[in-house]
Amino acid sequence: MNTKLTLSLKKSVIEKAKQYAKGNNQSLSQIIESYLEKITSGDPELGDSELDSIRGIISLPDDFDLKKESRKLRIRKHG
Repeated sequence: MNTKLTLSLKKSVIEKAKQYAKGNNQSLSQIIESYLEKITSGDPELGDSELDSIRGIISLPDDFDLKKESRKLRIRKHG
């Protein structure tokens, strides 16, 4: 079942997106639905191709604690 969604976006973004959709023989709704499906699926195989191209570039130490480092950055940023 489809449901209507209203979005507020910059006019220039909408125009570019419409051109992109037309060039790829898709509707803007199809493109947005596909993107939202990818980012909410939880399946790492469905990641954004630009992100996929840089995945694995950084090597972290085995003892790297992402939560701890994220916490440090938030404290540094927000006090």
